[in-house]
Amino acid sequence: MFAEERQELIRFRLKSLGRIFAKELAEEFQVSIDTIRRDLTTMEENGLLKRTHGGAVPLSKVRRFPIDDRIRYSEGTEHQNAVAKLAVSFIEDGDTIFVGGASIHYVLLKYLPLDRNYTVITNSLIIAEKLQHYNNIETYIVCGKVKSEEGIVDPLAIEFIRTLRLDTAFLTGGGISVKHGLSSSTPEGAIFQRTVAEVSRRIVCLANFDKVGTEFFSKTIDLKDLDMLITDWEAPDEEIARIEQLGVKVLIAKEN
Repeated sequence: MFAEERQELIRFRLKSLGRIFAKELAEEFQVSIDTIRRDLTTMEENGLLKRTHGGAVPLSKVRRFPIDDRIRYSEGTEHQNAVAKLAVSFIEDGDTIFVGGASIHYVLLKYLPLDRNYTVITNSLIIAEKLQHYNNIETYIVCGKVKSEEGIVDPLAIEFIRTLRLDTAFLTGGGISVKHGLSSSTPEGAIFQRTVAEVSRRIVCLANFDKVGTEFFSKTIDLKDLDMLITDWEAPDEEIARIEQLGVKVLIAKEN
């Protein structure tokens, strides 16, 4: 089988399964795992997929349609849970933090510390509803027009955020890369998160492996404005090394 034929079959597998593993492909095509890795590298260079440590995932579009709430507000993936567990270790007694309405933020709620008192600012009605049951957390919700996909991100919300000062902002987005910084699906969401970053003493980005090296439609902030990136064990080593060269502290959540 020629490399072009094998790569076409790899594309078909990826489209059908949503994720592929190099070891399984090597066994299926009866070639060495190094051959499959070269195929995946070539396909990534041609913009056909995004490599991970063990294989590859589809290349994300720069815009993303709204996620079904049953997926957004779920138990989360093993990668999201690992990142969330590590992130909450940076919440200190007396802190005021920002938590948005992304799926990783919802997962974060499971691991919020109960042995200290702190304040949470959120622009998500779902997150605020969950937080009202925590006796050790004071919760403030951003005011403005309610928008289910990205929470409250309109001009009124931006003006409200500008009146605050936060200790730590836990931001996320569709992608994070050296070239395009942290980015989001919409300009409205990007502008709101940029404003949150401007009023925060520390900015922590929560990004699973499939977001690292990915570029979405609207830039939120430059990497130089980021204090820390928390990702997981499958994040691409090359992109992580380039991010660290810009002075961003990168923490890798370990596989459970």
